[in-house]
Amino acid sequence: MITSNDVRGVIAAIPTPFEHNESLDIEGLKAVTRYVVTSGVQGIMTTGGTGEFPSLTREEKREVIRTVAAEVNGKVPVIAGTAACSTRETIALSLDARENGADAVIVTPPYYFRLSQDSLYTHYCELVDAIRFPVVVYNNPIYTGNNLSPELIGRLADIDLVIGLKQSNSDLGQLVEVIRIARGRISICTGIDSQFYAVLCVGGDGVFSTSAAVVPREMESIYTKFVEKDYASAQKMHWKVQGLNRYLEYDPGYVSPCKEALNLLGIRVGKVRRPLPDVTESEREGIRSALSELGYEVPAAAWEAPPSWEMPNPCN
Repeated sequence: MITSNDVRGVIAAIPTPFEHNESLDIEGLKAVTRYVVTSGVQGIMTTGGTGEFPSLTREEKREVIRTVAAEVNGKVPVIAGTAACSTRETIALSLDARENGADAVIVTPPYYFRLSQDSLYTHYCELVDAIRFPVVVYNNPIYTGNNLSPELIGRLADIDLVIGLKQSNSDLGQLVEVIRIARGRISICTGIDSQFYAVLCVGGDGVFSTSAAVVPREMESIYTKFVEKDYASAQKMHWKVQGLNRYLEYDPGYVSPCKEALNLLGIRVGKVRRPLPDVTESEREGIRSALSELGYEVPAAAWEAPPSWEMPNPCN
């Protein structure tokens, strides 16, 4: 089993490619997996938010994890998102991930119902006890409505088989406090690309990165240069990637921009499943410009959705 030492550096959070009828595109999934792994990332996360997990059926999640694990073939850890509203379903999805080749699971708190810190602690305790498999805790209060306090994360760090944290709370101060409390017991990573360099500077271990699904070499370069103590080069690359990062966070929503960017680069991942929105023309041009500034040659008509992608609008 992997340990906290295996959860560090750049872990690419990849999208789930779809065909024009919104079915899984398995060949596209293999292609995007190869793209990030051969670019030097230290891990891969699948069936998370970038992977549109709320839109996937249980069987589709199994198939995605199975496909990615087979394509990775042990080169880097595969960490599968298995979040659900109930502890019971989280356990079932986590067992699926374990049986289909994942090396660990990454789990947000349950969402919709507001829960006490003690209830959240019990959720993770029961999960680990049931699956006996490495767990990365994923704190994302904007989406779940349930923030894991630094004190609670410190308690979770004492649970056997809890090996890491993906912190997507935009309050950097809370992450600094988590590092103070839990550093050395679990791996502590940000889930916000624009925080990457800053988090490394205060003692964090890495990033779970949507940007790394698009520009994995550049994101990996930030980490490598930092580890080599070439801080000026790491910071310079971070600022270059930030032009793209701003499209891959919370506004206008990160999944469609991620897919748009990959499509522009010739890595066909299709569009998002409804009800997620497509990018606007203005956003598309901004993404194209950001990629160009990073040195990518993106033709003006690099990728256009075929007519079959255009879904009828029942509201018209």
